[in-house]
Amino acid sequence: MAALIALVVLLLPVGVAAAALRLEYAGEPSAEARTRGRDALWLGHAWVDGRKSDGDVAALAAQLAGTGIRDLYVHTGPLEHDGSLPATAYPRAAWFVAAVGRAMPGVRVQSWLGDVVEPEKTGLDLDEPAVRERIAASAQQVLDAGFAGVHFDLEPVRSGSPGWLSLLDQVHAGTAARGAPLSVAAPQIDPLPGLHSAGIALADHGKWWSQAYFAETARRVEQIAVMSYDTSMPLESLYGGYVAQQTTLALEVTPPAVDLLMGLPAYWDDTPGHRGSAETVRAAVRGARLALGREAPARQTFGLALYVDFTATPEHWSAYRRGWCA
Repeated sequence: MAALIALVVLLLPVGVAAAALRLEYAGEPSAEARTRGRDALWLGHAWVDGRKSDGDVAALAAQLAGTGIRDLYVHTGPLEHDGSLPATAYPRAAWFVAAVGRAMPGVRVQSWLGDVVEPEKTGLDLDEPAVRERIAASAQQVLDAGFAGVHFDLEPVRSGSPGWLSLLDQVHAGTAARGAPLSVAAPQIDPLPGLHSAGIALADHGKWWSQAYFAETARRVEQIAVMSYDTSMPLESLYGGYVAQQTTLALEVTPPAVDLLMGLPAYWDDTPGHRGSAETVRAAVRGARLALGREAPARQTFGLALYVDFTATPEHWSAYRRGWCA
């Protein structure tokens, strides 16, 4: 009997959490929760290193026609661990920017700059002023190359990191002076208060941000895209409810003038962190729509972002179009 009671005590919180997420996924999305023409697509490095052609750009233009995609985040880095960016990393950037301008008027091409971050990984030390200075110079470098904006995906930035906020302040001063958007990919927000601290203490991994730290980041950029995937959810309904919850948490603290984008998992994987049968584009779209309709149906500064072009299948594109663009 004692063992049974112990099992119930252990499973009860899990059952309550699952029921809460399933409730988040209940109901019908609002008819108003459709694309605002502020969506985005992450693109691989092949678009700027010489592997793509004019024919590929034409195919991409056809793929995006009739969608709400306004921004392309094309992988231009990675940054060196000292924050610098070799110009040899993106030899075809000028060609790609010009080709998109011809084939897709109104679509912006932003430079996606990424790297791993200390202390969890051996990489960028954002607490080091010289590193931040070189990253800021790299941001100016890609704008000089013709990109319309700068998109950072630096991982894993731990919640509360002062170096990250200082970096954004420094880079934003330069991008704003040139009228260019600064965009960031952001971790998920604590689904339970203080979860980010528990993750660091138990696994030395900063997976989540506090809602307050997410807000601090959002106030320093023009766009913030939540990486709302790799959630370990085992069922599609629970994943969709989790995305709805994440969308609500992000909507609560993202300034009205800042574009909030929720990431869509346009890829397949089957690991403890990502169950392909559960983390579907269909569920993510529905979860985001449910939360948008409940929390901020009139908000225009909202979109969805597909990750990533080279793994996206026709099924992924169809789920995005049917669920969000119809």
